[in-house]
Amino acid sequence: MIDRDRFPVDPWRLIETGVSTDDIGVSETLFAVGNGYLGLRGNPPEGRQAHEDGTFVNGFHEIFPIRHAEQAYGFAEVGQTIINAPDAKIMRVYVDDEPLALDVADVRDYERVLDMRTGVLSRHLRWVTPSGKDVEIDFERMVSFEEKHLAIMRLTVTVLNSDAPVTVSCQILNRQDGEDVYGGSAPNRAKGAGFDPRKTEKIEERVLQPQEYWQDEDGRAALSYKATNSGMTIAVVADHIMETENEFSARRLVEPDIAKNVFRVHAKAGVPITLTKLVSYHTSRGVPARELVDRGRRVLDRVHDEGIDTQFERQAAWCADFWSRSDVRIEGHDDLQQATRWCLFQLAQASARADGQGVPAKGVSGSGYSGHYFWDTEVYVLPFLAYTSPLWARNALRMRYLMLPAARRRARQLNEAGALFPWRTINGEEASAYYAAGTAQYHINADVSFALAKYVRATGDVDFLYREAVDIAVETARLWSTLGFWRFSEDGAEESFNIHGVTGPDEYTTVVNDNLFTNVMARFNLRFAARTVRDMAEEAPDQYRALIERLDLDPGEADAWDRAAEAMHIPFSESLRIHPQDSVFLEREVWDLENTPDSQRPLLLHFHPLVIYRYQVLKQADVVLALFLQGNHFTDEEKLADFEYYDPLTTGDSTLSGVVQSILAAEVGYQDLALEYFRESIYVDLGDLHNNAADGVHVASAGGVWTALVSGFGGMRDHYGELSFDPRLPKDWPSLEFTLHWRGTRLEVTITRDALSVTAGEGAPVEFTVRGREARVGSGESVTIPLAGQGPLLAGRPSLRQLADVRREDGSLLSASVPDSTITRSIPTITGEIPVVQDYEHTFAGQQDQTGIDS
Repeated sequence: MIDRDRFPVDPWRLIETGVSTDDIGVSETLFAVGNGYLGLRGNPPEGRQAHEDGTFVNGFHEIFPIRHAEQAYGFAEVGQTIINAPDAKIMRVYVDDEPLALDVADVRDYERVLDMRTGVLSRHLRWVTPSGKDVEIDFERMVSFEEKHLAIMRLTVTVLNSDAPVTVSCQILNRQDGEDVYGGSAPNRAKGAGFDPRKTEKIEERVLQPQEYWQDEDGRAALSYKATNSGMTIAVVADHIMETENEFSARRLVEPDIAKNVFRVHAKAGVPITLTKLVSYHTSRGVPARELVDRGRRVLDRVHDEGIDTQFERQAAWCADFWSRSDVRIEGHDDLQQATRWCLFQLAQASARADGQGVPAKGVSGSGYSGHYFWDTEVYVLPFLAYTSPLWARNALRMRYLMLPAARRRARQLNEAGALFPWRTINGEEASAYYAAGTAQYHINADVSFALAKYVRATGDVDFLYREAVDIAVETARLWSTLGFWRFSEDGAEESFNIHGVTGPDEYTTVVNDNLFTNVMARFNLRFAARTVRDMAEEAPDQYRALIERLDLDPGEADAWDRAAEAMHIPFSESLRIHPQDSVFLEREVWDLENTPDSQRPLLLHFHPLVIYRYQVLKQADVVLALFLQGNHFTDEEKLADFEYYDPLTTGDSTLSGVVQSILAAEVGYQDLALEYFRESIYVDLGDLHNNAADGVHVASAGGVWTALVSGFGGMRDHYGELSFDPRLPKDWPSLEFTLHWRGTRLEVTITRDALSVTAGEGAPVEFTVRGREARVGSGESVTIPLAGQGPLLAGRPSLRQLADVRREDGSLLSASVPDSTITRSIPTITGEIPVVQDYEHTFAGQQDQTGIDS
């Protein structure tokens, strides 16, 4: 899955030993650095060849009108897309006026390293120029976790064998609104790129309007802008510090879209030249650009006072603290260890300093998915944050709280009570134009409430719940109470609460009735809201009275929510003994994935949506995800039957699917298959398994890797707020270790073939169960519970062959087939590199419909 000659195994570092332009976009993603607010793609400092010269600031976006082919009431009207912020990464090197260009240079030594212990990207190379100069070049790049608005780049050039003129050209360049003469690319303008619906929107008009820009005699430069339509402002301020015993001079140039600081050095043989570039980025939704420039100045002044080396020391200390509470250790498998730590580090780079913004599907590593926030955060990222860095989890949840006014407006627009969170957004407004795979995914409401409940139960932070977040629980429950409706039996003795016209996580099946995942999660949402309101009335009467006044809450609403939850319709097929994905899912024909050629995958790029919608085929786990998130409501027998039915129908066309399939495969006994799914998930980006890692990190998949380790192989569950373990350690793993924080107490968990051990740090005693056996560990204590094996073992994997002679409720036989490929080929679904059939994920603005996606 990964070229180990070029990317050797190292448990703490991602190392690249050779330059390649074949996968330049992927390497830009793999070696990106960020802190959740600011992200710099792994472009070389020379600023030449690039898939996307990207600098991204979380939440900094432009808006544009969405033009629908056919308009209808309630369609999303305004799109949002992340802006490529001014690029300050450029530090070009010339020796004898020959430029360093890695694609043609005579490079003798090369190593690029992302060190996850220090949080620093470094590169070392030796370059022999055409005139025979032997030049050693070292480079470091860091985006500070401690200093949210700070990036540091340090370049050292040494001519080893001769005196020579050396020039270093540092730049800040507005790439959003054009390309530079050296071939750097603005978003979506990489050479040879055809249409790809996973990429960000392309806006033809100028996005960044210049505001204040200047340079001073000390080498400080500033550029600032205001986004044309969103009105957001940004300022970039940079300092340049030259350290050398060689003679040098400096020249400066500033224009609205570029600031240059050029250093000309008379280099002596063996005498190094070190140039450090300090850069501060600030953005705002309403503060004038001039004020942001002043903020940048203050950041850089503070860094000068504290010292540059101090910033690197603080970065390493921050990383050490992160790993002490977040690391997962896999004994005896350095390859998996390296990939695991890379995924966990990406979670830090995507969320650590989001500070009230959301966690975009690509973090700040690329422009893919337009910088939007999805349910990815709540379902796949929040569990990791809640158990390792609770403050980051609360910050992400506050983003949803701050979106409530827009979510209330959206609910009213769809004739519902309460609030409806947007399927995809940056500013809180719905940006998904294709409602069938976007707005119809009402389960986003339950996902947000589920994440909130998980955070509160893991941390005990009822203050946040009662002070602000209860509004999320109440308003999302109100939506379900009006979206659903009641059905009664003929004699009126039985009643059920049904939810129609929704789309579940599986986007190959849209706008259905009684989607199992949606109903199960809505039931949880309703119960959580009712329980929270009652707890407040008893435990915090003053806050409860404020809630009633703030939300005009009728005390009887909680009873209505509980009644709806108890009567929620949960589909079940008596003939197949499984839970149908929705009310008519089992009536469809079965897609024979086992005999579908790879050339027709992913399905969404080769078949019209209506073709896919007619079949039992899944883009990603749907029922299986419900079995995990709400596993306490399903029996072991039901989980096994559902998994065996749906696994052969799941394409894996979504990167969100593999981790969930791994968790359930481990639980029901397909342990080899669980490890197979895990390996595929852990290398989604490192191996570019979905051919779109160039657009940024799949952050949700990275979060799912942690969950697969801790909840899949570690067997951790927290249903009803009760901590439990039922491990499934792979047979060739000697041990698995991870850290959890449970209500303020740090727990070190170690799993071997024969035992599970828990050691507690300072804090209150923690009670938990291991396979039903009760245990308790106090501060500073350890407890070990013997294990009799690692759960059930089933060989192979489920297959469509098991459906032979299986009949539906109406007595008809199930049969599997693939749409006629000769007919498919006769329809021009793909012309050259440009798919004509809409991906229904998202497209470029102003020309085609955007759509809802998973990532």
